[in-house]
Amino acid sequence: MQQAQGIAYTVTGPDGAPVLVLSNSLGTTAEMWAPQLDALSRHFRVVRYDTRGHGASIAPAGAYTLDMLGRDVLAVLDDLDIERAHFCGISMGGLTGQWLGVHAAERIDKLIVANTAARIGSLQGWGERAALVRARGMDEVASGAAGRWFSPAFVQQRPEVAQRLTDQLRAIDSQGYAGCCDALSVADLRQEIGKITAPMLVIAGSSDPVTTVDDARFIVERVPGARIATLDASHLSNIEAAQAFNSAVLAFLRDSDGE
Repeated sequence: MQQAQGIAYTVTGPDGAPVLVLSNSLGTTAEMWAPQLDALSRHFRVVRYDTRGHGASIAPAGAYTLDMLGRDVLAVLDDLDIERAHFCGISMGGLTGQWLGVHAAERIDKLIVANTAARIGSLQGWGERAALVRARGMDEVASGAAGRWFSPAFVQQRPEVAQRLTDQLRAIDSQGYAGCCDALSVADLRQEIGKITAPMLVIAGSSDPVTTVDDARFIVERVPGARIATLDASHLSNIEAAQAFNSAVLAFLRDSDGE
């Protein structure tokens, strides 16, 4: 992986193709996008990165902010001399995408945010989780992750996938994870997302208990021209409903009428 100001990233796909940046969810790494890589890298130069606090990226102690997470994406684009790119983020990555749509509109072509909200969770809830992992590490958070991320049917049918993602979560740096929890605790774009001008697709999971279909509709109702796609999945819809996710993303990005 390459590094841009401590943010680890990797690039696949043909040189000269339109650029698509993929942004992971809390507690995962760029590897979460493996089910998308073949389909997307045929048409796009795909840039995957580990969000600050995750994987091979820097994980400094202390609180992070959504502004930091957004500016990390810009640092990667600058490192690659990319002026504009499409962006697809899931959960926390989707919140980062909304920040970019508001604050760095000149760098974003089309914007896809999946299984996310303009405000995810609560100040108290994220504060408690940050305190938990700082004090006791990642085991307790990891033990309940599969139920937050996937439907019971998927866990039963693909236990090895759920286990692999849970193991990756357990290996995340606890200080980095807590720093991202701090960012989520105060991140609230509900009053700002109406400023987004990029063509936008919002993907929701029909059984997502974390960021609901109503959360997706909230975004769509406030961003001019935004579309919604609801998939038969829980929170990590790009994994649970990979084929449908890929189809929705490709249809949106390759639709010139969606401008």
